[in-house]
Order: sequence, then C-alpha cells, then structure tokens
Amino acid sequence: MAIVRTIIWVLLTAFLVIFAMANWLPVTVTIWPGQVLDTKLPVLILASFLIGSVPMWIALRTTRWSLRRRLDASERQLGDLRALANRPVEPAPAPVHDIPPAPTDLFTTDKP
Repeated sequence: MAIVRTIIWVLLTAFLVIFAMANWLPVTVTIWPGQVLDTKLPVLILASFLIGSVPMWIALRTTRWSLRRRLDASERQLGDLRALANRPVEPAPAPVHDIPPAPTDLFTTDKP
C-alpha cells in the first residue's frame, strides 16, 4: 500500500511541476490601493492554497487534540472501573448479637 501512495505523490508532484513551468507568467496583484505586488502565477496559486488550508489544518489539529484528551480520560476511567471490578471480594463479617437472652422466669407457672 505504501508503494501506491508513493506513486500517487510522485505523479502529483510531476503534474504540479509541469503546471508551474507552463504557467510561469508574471502577475500583478493589487493588495490595496497604492500597494502592488508583482509575482509569478504558480507562487500566487501556492500562497492562496496555503492561506485557505492552514486554518482548516489548525482546526483539524485542535479537534484531534480535544478528542484525544477525551479518549485518554475515558480509557483511564475504564481502567479504574476494571480494577474496581477485579479486586478480591472480602467476606462479610459475621453479625454480632449483643442482645441478652430473655429471662425465662416470667413465663413459668410455678409460684412459691
């Protein structure tokens, strides 16, 4: 699969180089009145591509960072729950009866 990816990148790079060589024309760009920039067309295309893609790349990185933090917190919580579920169960202590026995002489019928 890596060889296919490499072939695609080589073909894309060759296409972009051929496109840049065929369109290496000077272009005048008016940034604002009184400010004029003379540059080549491929440089202008590359700059506009970067201006459009860098904000989306930053948004992607921040989203991945946020999701990675949430996933790490969930994995830690899952590990804690597994450790809690796998701990040995201690036997319950025997109940302690501190109630004294009832006197039996109250229910006898013998009277002296």
